[in-house]
Order: sequence, then C-alpha cells, then structure tokens
Amino acid sequence: MKRILLKLSGEALAGDKKMGFDEETVKGVALQVKELVDSGIQVGIVTGGGNFWRGRSSENIDRTKADQIGMLATVMNCIYVSEIFRSVGMKTSVLTPFECGAFTKLFSKDRANKYFEKGMVVFFAGGTGHPYFSTDTGVVLRAIEVEAEVILLAKSIDGVYDSDPKINPAARKYDEISIDEVIANNLQVVDMTASILARDNKMPMWVFGLNEENSIVNTVNGKFSGTKVTV
Repeated sequence: MKRILLKLSGEALAGDKKMGFDEETVKGVALQVKELVDSGIQVGIVTGGGNFWRGRSSENIDRTKADQIGMLATVMNCIYVSEIFRSVGMKTSVLTPFECGAFTKLFSKDRANKYFEKGMVVFFAGGTGHPYFSTDTGVVLRAIEVEAEVILLAKSIDGVYDSDPKINPAARKYDEISIDEVIANNLQVVDMTASILARDNKMPMWVFGLNEENSIVNTVNGKFSGTKVTV
C-alpha cells in the first residue's frame, strides 16, 4: 500500500477510561504508525469525538450546535494525538475544513498531498465542517479526496457482527462482507451516508480492534483478524 486513511474512534483513544485520553493507548498507536511511515506508507488520520462528546444523545441542544461541539471535539483529539506522534519522532500536520486560527491549517487536497509527499502524517479534523454529517462521512470523504487505497477503521470492537456483541453473546462475526450487504442489513459499520458514499466511490474499509496487540501494523501487513468490507 502507498496511502491509507486510519480512523481512530474516540472511545478507543480513551482506553478503559471511557472519557478523555489514555496516553499509553495513544502512544502505542503512534509507535505502530511510525513503523508504517518508516516503511514508506503515507498515513492520514481521522479521529472520532466520542471520548468527549456525543451530541445526538442530548435533546436539550440544537442539533447544529451539538454537531459543532462534536467537530471541535475531533479537533482537540487530533491536536493531542498529533503531539503524541511528534513525541515519538514523526512530522505531522492537522487540517480542518474551517479556520481555527493558529491551531490548524485549512484543508485542501493539494496541501494534504504536499504534506504526504514530505513524509508527514496528516490529521483530518473537524469532520466535513457541516452539521448533520458524522465523522464517518468525514473519513470516507477525505479518503476519496486524497485517493487513499483503503480506510482502516480501528474500533473498540474487533470487527463487524450481525448484531451487537455487547448485547448478544451469540453474535456472529464476519470475516468479509460487501458494502451492499452492510447497507441492506443496516449493520452500522459506518453510518448510512458514509456507507453509500463508500459504495458509490468503491472505497474498501477494514474493521479491526485497536486494542489488539500491534493491530494496525498487522492489518497493513496482511495479518488481519477483523472484517473486510468490500466494494
């Protein structure tokens, strides 16, 4: 692979804490990504914001404002994770679809490509920049725009199941499933808007558990134990 886009869920970044950051978890991610970058793979990162904010669970805040808070949560996550990446020897840049003063730079495909060519890890924060679109849609959109070969979805669970394994102990895990089946069965690998965008633009997604040892490197190197969502 030459270029991948890695989605880190906010919940996975929090580790066992459920909220905020678990620095050891993030440092473990950083060391794995450094191994990929050192081997010549270009890596983009999108983070969720669920370790800080899940706006759809609140009925007391206007949806647009709730989604804006969620976008800012992803900016905080990307700045934090970016700094941990830098601490282990990588060069990084955080791009957003809206101005954030001196905190980030404004996203454009040309800017992202320039940073990739310089060997930098590029963080895509702030989702799409618009309410009513999730970070799921943001990650698929950015992957398509920068022509990534695959989206790696690093989650708190280890793949795609036919039902919620936290609720149903007998839930069946898929080794491989088509995006059409995901949409037809509403399996929520990513939300429906993102699923359709991935299908229409033939963007494959690999889902795996972040907390498994060396999971990111193993996934890229073919030692994959999650679920491949094909197109």
